[in-house]
This record gives sequence, C-alpha cells and structure tokens, in this order.
Amino acid sequence: METADRIRPALGLMDPYSPGLSIEEIKGRYGLAQVIKLASNENPLGVSPVVQKIISGYAAMAFRYPRPGSPDLRRAIAREFEIPEERIVVGNGSDEIIDLIVRALAVPGRDHVLSYSSNFSMYSQVCQVCGVEYRQVPRRADFTQPLEELVQACDENTAVVFVTSPDNPTGLASQGEEIAILRGMLPPSTLLVVDEAYIDFAWPIEQYTMLQYKEQLSNIVVVRTFSKAYGLAGLRVGFGIMDDWLADVLLKAKSPFSVNILAEKAGVAALQDQEFYLATLDLVLKERERMSKALVKLGCEVTPSQANFIMFRPPAPAEDVFAKLLAKGVIVRLLASFHLPDHLRVSIGRQDENKLFLKTLEDILNG
Repeated sequence: METADRIRPALGLMDPYSPGLSIEEIKGRYGLAQVIKLASNENPLGVSPVVQKIISGYAAMAFRYPRPGSPDLRRAIAREFEIPEERIVVGNGSDEIIDLIVRALAVPGRDHVLSYSSNFSMYSQVCQVCGVEYRQVPRRADFTQPLEELVQACDENTAVVFVTSPDNPTGLASQGEEIAILRGMLPPSTLLVVDEAYIDFAWPIEQYTMLQYKEQLSNIVVVRTFSKAYGLAGLRVGFGIMDDWLADVLLKAKSPFSVNILAEKAGVAALQDQEFYLATLDLVLKERERMSKALVKLGCEVTPSQANFIMFRPPAPAEDVFAKLLAKGVIVRLLASFHLPDHLRVSIGRQDENKLFLKTLEDILNG
C-alpha cells in the first residue's frame, strides 16, 4: 500500500496554515540589511522587560515538567477577570482551546461547525483534522459579521458556531449586546465560541467584550490569547472562559504538559505588568488612528479597525503593491489566502516603523 493511501482523505487534501513572511526570509531574498515586519499582528513593543526577567530567572527549571493544567496561570487569570478558576482552561495558544472544543463537542459524520467566510483559517483546519464538516455563510459586502445569517444557517446538528470579534482580517467588531442576542437565537445544544484575540484593542472594551456578561455566560466560550497585547506570541499561551462542566471536560482531554513552565510564568508576569500592557494599548490606539487617516490620504479604502492592524484596499493592484513593499523591506499581509485578493493588512508597529511603511507606500503609489 502506498503511503498516501494510508492518509485520511481530508488530511491529504488539506492546505497548510499560511503564516506571514519572516524578516530573515525577506533579507535573504532581496539582499536587504533592514526589514520591518508588519504582517503578523505582533506586539509593537516586543516583550515586557518584567516578563523577560521572569523567563531568565526560571530558565534553569526547563528540565522539569510543568504542573498539569497550569494552575498558577489559571489562578492569575481568575483574579484578573474575576472569573471562577474552575471556568478557565489554559492552552498552548488559543489554537489549542479551539481544537479541544471541536474534539469534545462535534461528532464526525453527524455534527458540523459553523462560521463565516474569509476568517481565521484555524477553525476550518481543526475541523479537517477532526473529520468534522465545516460550513460557512458568506461575508456581507461591508465585511460586518453576518450574525443573523449564522442563525439562519444553524440547525440541530450545529455543534459549534465561531465568531471572531474583533474580526481578522477586517478589524471590525460586533457589540457585545449583538453577540448576546445571537447566543439567545441559537439552538440550546449549540455552543457559541467568541474569539476575542484582539479585544484588548477595542475601544471602549466594555462595549465589545462578552465578559461584560460573565455572570450570564451560559453555553458560550470566550477565547483569548497572550500573543497580542501581552507580547507572548512565541511562547504560545491562550485561554478559554466557559461553563465549568465544559472546562472539566477539556482539562481531562488536553495534553497535561502542553503549556511549558516558562510560558506559564511569563503569562502570570504579563498580567501583573500593567505598565507594559497600557503602553501597548496607548501606542496601538494612537498609531491606528494616525495610520488610518494617512492611508485614506493616499487614496486607500480603509476598513475601520478595532484591532492592532488595519485592512485596506490600495488604489493599485494589491499584489503589485505587496511585492514592491517586500522588495523595499516592508512586510505586510496580502489577503489572497483570506479570499480578499484586492486587500492588504498592515499591523500597527512602532511609530518609526509605521512612518517608514507609509513613506514607502507613498513612493510606490506615486511611481
């Protein structure tokens, strides 16, 4: 038997996750000494000095296994968000939480998972790996989340509905009240998962986060990450807040050591370093507004963002603009993999990086 014949058909047809290009890759390709990366929505300030010190201090413990379930980080998250600890599950990035939810609730051949088109590819990839049907409703012309359409597409075999707010790649966000109404219209057996990876950058956050309803969060999961506002993308730390019965199931099902010692210690320290967190928000919100206005002046169609990035349509073919930016050492994200080939996404970087991006884009558009 051929090796390929032994692979489940769904996996054989699966496309790999498409990450942003790396700085090293572009330096080597174009022989550049300086490259700025504004493609992966990473923290513009890097890693908190407090977190770096904690990681260094615990480096000698890397030979030890971590405690299963990451109890110290669960406790810290519980204090930070005033949520009972038994409702929190910590994972190797929010990707692991998403994967565990599908594995726990969707039965292959019977159930399906529902979301909307041109969004975070991890939802569809997890479903493919699990052998679960993944359905999508079309995006609206204005890119807003099609919440009513999700209700209409739902049936008794819809195990999970995914909504990302703020959304990737558009940056648009639904009000918490709108999502609460969606939850009320879904079948009681359907779990609503709200991916709030970018919620820290929504303003005012109280109007958008589902944690404003934390006392009434029944049959809903709020997923968050330490990769963005807390600057821990490379350590892979995320968590989900959910009903305690579901948290108990996920804790039993997850790999006991998926979150390493350094990642857990870094997560606890990141929650305590409010100075770094607030500095990140201040930079992103101010630069987001400045960059949005500058892009409009350059003739771009800008989608209003509540995230740490901006989606825009340049007044020239997006693929050409993307390639010319790369050649000049500026990495942004071409959104062809999101089925939005006319659009680009730029992360909010440091002020000097953002100025260089805008100047380079202006030069390209002016020929």
